[in-house]
Amino acid sequence: MTMPVKVRDDMTQRHVVRPGDEPWRPSPAKGVERRMLDRIGAEVARATTIVRYEPGSRFDAHRHDHGEEFLVLEGTFCDEHGEYPAGTYVRNPPGSSHAPFTEQGCTIFVKLRQFDPEDTTRVVIDTAAARFSPGLVPGLSVLPLHQHKGVNTALVRWAPQCQFQPHMHWGGEEILVLEGTFRDEHGAYPTGTWLRSPHLSKHTPYVQEDGCLIYVKVGHLAA
Repeated sequence: MTMPVKVRDDMTQRHVVRPGDEPWRPSPAKGVERRMLDRIGAEVARATTIVRYEPGSRFDAHRHDHGEEFLVLEGTFCDEHGEYPAGTYVRNPPGSSHAPFTEQGCTIFVKLRQFDPEDTTRVVIDTAAARFSPGLVPGLSVLPLHQHKGVNTALVRWAPQCQFQPHMHWGGEEILVLEGTFRDEHGAYPTGTWLRSPHLSKHTPYVQEDGCLIYVKVGHLAA
């Protein structure tokens, strides 16, 4: 299969990918499929992807010259450095390498080749065991995952009927809905939806009776 060179590569545009909008595509490794969210490049690419591993599948050892960030969505992801059950957030810095595999199968959200060269600290967080802190409005709680040079990554939990004030995103915003349905004046985004809003975009987010949990990254789309 010839990999697409460009998928949602215009960072100045708003994009929404709901479950079922993108097909699963085979990877070079047997039993490993990918749902592409954005991509610039061929097999080695700046990419944001949902990756699904069948039980017993593995990927060849490889190096991350510009870093790797992933969040385990289902199952247990493994490499020679450890085991990462659902809810684990990992950052492997530029120059790191590993040979990933899974025994039971897993699904991960992964971002490749998007690190600042000076961001060299490996991060592993068990978000299922971590404590969230109160957010800026009642009903909002936040678990910071990473911060570097104005780029912030966190999990944000929204209680039912929670509403945030209108605001602008300096450097843009990227969201993956992990639980429930996230909403704003532009639409409703159920579990599994990925959104990317450009630099200086605006919205007024809220949730209804189900509440939600989202992965959110801000500040990385200014350039």
